[in-house]
Amino acid sequence: MQLNLDAKIFVAGHRGMVGSAIVRKLTAKGYRNILTRSHQQLDLLDQALVFSFLENEQPDYIFIAAAKVGGILANNTYRADFIYQNLIIEANLIHGAHLAGVQQLCFLGSSCIYPRDCPQPIKEEYLLTGPLEPTNEPYAIAKITGIKLCESYNQQYGRQYVSAMPTNLYGPNDNYDLANSHVLPALLRKAHEAKVNDDHNIVIWGTGKPRREFLYVDDMAEACVFMMENEINQGLFNVGTGVDVTILELAEAVIDVVGFKGGIVFDNSRPDGTPRKLLDVSCLKALGWQAKVNLQEGLKLTYATMPLASDRVLI
Repeated sequence: MQLNLDAKIFVAGHRGMVGSAIVRKLTAKGYRNILTRSHQQLDLLDQALVFSFLENEQPDYIFIAAAKVGGILANNTYRADFIYQNLIIEANLIHGAHLAGVQQLCFLGSSCIYPRDCPQPIKEEYLLTGPLEPTNEPYAIAKITGIKLCESYNQQYGRQYVSAMPTNLYGPNDNYDLANSHVLPALLRKAHEAKVNDDHNIVIWGTGKPRREFLYVDDMAEACVFMMENEINQGLFNVGTGVDVTILELAEAVIDVVGFKGGIVFDNSRPDGTPRKLLDVSCLKALGWQAKVNLQEGLKLTYATMPLASDRVLI
């Protein structure tokens, strides 16, 4: 049954980039009973607290946007943290939802769940058909486990827990810390600071040849709410644009939006990661949803929301 505007909807991770976008979308559509908790109010790593919270609140629907996330450096450096924290968060929320009798839930994953050398574009059925990219394998394994948790509770208990796998996301509330951020916000920060400092170049990790697909986070939020409202409550769905660019092309687009006049230098000592990650988004498109914001428009919107002070990025 489609939820009404008074349905209680819990958004786990509402302060993050994806969670905050989901809250914005729900609010814009008139939902009046959005349930959120900060980390200080509810530690999602604490099983007893999570179980008690869900039992007491009895949400009608849950979006699991809470996760420990980061770019290639963070994933490869904090491997134990990434697998442990993500496993515990999703297990607490999914099993806790089941114990509390929550019938519907949307688990958000990542396109890194797919094999490193996957056929392109990547179909949902390619999951577990080959080795993962080594630099983010712990995070990917945790997200694959979340998908399988949803599948298993559906099969054993008749729950309706769906998994949404976004491509690379960007937009308001992104992380611009160069040690932990993803490629797009890192490039935005580098280009902005290079412009302010009148630098001659910005440095890009790797060769610039890998291809990546980027989805504006408000489009991701719209896809999640679309799935909830249209009772898409079983299985795994890719969420993306169906269009990719090289990292070099991305950098050139970022430089154009920021207005940096210098050049680009490649640091070939840094890893490239997966050669290509382009999602096949035909399944969700066939159900009536597709992305609206193109990369150029999304970059302009994102740059306009970057946290700046005295022409510097605030972290």
